[in-house]
Amino acid sequence: MHWAPRIGEAVTMAVTGVALALATLLVDPVGRVLVGGGAVLLLGLAARDLVLRPRVRTDARGVTVRTLSGGTTIAWPALRARVRTSRRWGLRTQTLELEDGTDDAVLVVLGRRELGEDPATVARALHEAGAGAG
Repeated sequence: MHWAPRIGEAVTMAVTGVALALATLLVDPVGRVLVGGGAVLLLGLAARDLVLRPRVRTDARGVTVRTLSGGTTIAWPALRARVRTSRRWGLRTQTLELEDGTDDAVLVVLGRRELGEDPATVARALHEAGAGAG
C-alpha cells in the first residue's frame, strides 16, 4: 500500500506558480516581490509533492515516510497510528500521526493533502495491516 499527494493538485499548483511567475513581469516592483514570493512558494510545494512520491509506503518491515531529508521507517510492532482532529477558526481538520513506540521518539504528522486521501481511511488501512492504535 502507498499514499501520495494527488497528481492533479500538484500539477495545478505548478501551473499556477508558473502563471504567477509570468505575472511578475506585469506588476509594479512591490507587486513583483509579493507575486514572485507566491510563485516560488507554489512551485516549491508542487516540486516537493512530485518528488516525494509515494509519501507513505508500507512493506513487510513496516511503514516508510519519505521526507526531503530522507526516509523514516517505523517497524510494525512499534508503529502507533492515530487520527487527531482539531478545530481552528471554525474549520475541522484531521491529521494522521505516526509514532514510533520505542525509544527512537519519531513522530510524523501528515494531512489529507500529503496523503491524497482521508487520514482516517489511511489509519484504518494501517491498523488492518498491523499498526497499533497508540
